[in-house]
Amino acid sequence: MNVLLSDPAVPAPGLFSPFTINGLSLGNRTVLSPMCQYSAVDGLPTAWHHAHYGARLLGGVGLLMLESTAISAAGRITHGCLGLWTDAQAAALGTLVQTAHDLAVPIGVQINHAGRKGSVHVPWHGGKGLPPEGAWPTLAPSAIEQAPGFPMPREITESEIAGVIGDFAAAAQRAVRAGFDVVEVHVAHGYLLHQFISPLSNHRTDGYGGSFDGRVRIVLETLEAVRAVLPPGFPLFVRLSCSDGAPGGWEIDDSVRLAQAMRARGVDLIDCTSGGIAAPLPRPAGLAFNAGAAARVRSEAGLATGSVGGITDARQADALIASGQADLVFLGRALLGDPFWPLRARSALGAGLPPVQYQRTTF
Repeated sequence: MNVLLSDPAVPAPGLFSPFTINGLSLGNRTVLSPMCQYSAVDGLPTAWHHAHYGARLLGGVGLLMLESTAISAAGRITHGCLGLWTDAQAAALGTLVQTAHDLAVPIGVQINHAGRKGSVHVPWHGGKGLPPEGAWPTLAPSAIEQAPGFPMPREITESEIAGVIGDFAAAAQRAVRAGFDVVEVHVAHGYLLHQFISPLSNHRTDGYGGSFDGRVRIVLETLEAVRAVLPPGFPLFVRLSCSDGAPGGWEIDDSVRLAQAMRARGVDLIDCTSGGIAAPLPRPAGLAFNAGAAARVRSEAGLATGSVGGITDARQADALIASGQADLVFLGRALLGDPFWPLRARSALGAGLPPVQYQRTTF
């Protein structure tokens, strides 16, 4: 476990310092944040994925996280989502893993069930509910739609909850067989596990609702099941929406409490984000708006954290690490727009040269 620096004689780590978590060594603290490409066919990666991820592998990230990958066909967001519910999908993703390893870059995968946010069009076709001929039934903790235009979900039964937990574990097993270095469980952005923990979307009165302990139960049971199928020394991450940003919703104090329980179940790092259940949060451009949550989880739960959101500048990212607010910086839109952001940041911080093949240019 990394701890906040308290000895001024100990040099602060920087963005391009190495980091080791549960035996996995990263060459630097930059991470490609999971970002859906909605370009899969039957859950299988396409040429788009190989080109998209290949560019970011060459761009100098310390860890590449694959996009939200469905644990079942019913757990997809769209028809274009990657999947890990079949062995064929695991084998196909294994080709991406092999490319990453050939380039000496660790690679992880985020596993997810969309819940009430599933069965929708891809964003560039509107992102709302599919017509009946292409749709599938959606499940949620309670029969409450995400927003107008989304499918109305059916309340999931306790036996179906057990099935979802089993699907998460099976997807994690396939991820290990495919050669991934990290598995991240998605408990954020309004998807199924986040729907359970938020009082705004979980109105159940059984053992999976009501109190804090009831609402987080499925998350902790999922993490126990996933950890049980991962080999010793295999990092387990969680992406967590640390705040709903809406009255009566999930708050940072809840996240700290849940993170403490996650630590006891073998989670190694919390990837701290926010929002997704209610209307979009107001987020000023250019600010690391989840850094405060990452700092609190890190200090109060004793877990390594990543910060994502509004991180655009190399010095800003370096300061997040050096100040002890986070251990890793997850970069989303910055890396979407510029695959070589880490190489440019390395140059700006005087932290080394790009690969020899690229030294004829200026970053």
